[in-house]
Amino acid sequence: MRDIPLSEITLRKYEKPAGLEKRELIRKICLSLGLLQLGDSRDVIVDILMVLINANKERKNLSSEEIKIQTEESRKKYSLETKGLAESNIRRQLKRLRDAMLIEKSENKYYLTEHSSLSEIFENSIEKFIIPQTIERIKEYLTELDKQ
Repeated sequence: MRDIPLSEITLRKYEKPAGLEKRELIRKICLSLGLLQLGDSRDVIVDILMVLINANKERKNLSSEEIKIQTEESRKKYSLETKGLAESNIRRQLKRLRDAMLIEKSENKYYLTEHSSLSEIFENSIEKFIIPQTIERIKEYLTELDKQ
């Protein structure tokens, strides 16, 4: 057997989201889903996700270059450093969002999975698919341990 997980998920619980500004709300979502680590100063993934959420309202698919440009504009708007905006890092963050099943790619353009809302994506992909399978596999290990 290998020690490489078939899938991996980190979930964190924070206070209720009352009164948060949009970027801070998306940052908490990224923290809650393990896409961002506590104390992480490199939070470009927050702006990338915000760009994709905004594009989703118009059902637009964006290239990585369009995402990069809009992410840079977003970071300037919030007076944040523009470090981490190299094309290679943008693509790496997009891959992380794809691996988390939050976004899809078609013809080199990115968009929220099935152009759904983030809450629908979480419910259908993570809550109903990944979590039950993960819990079931953990139970299999626990049952196997009980046999020994």
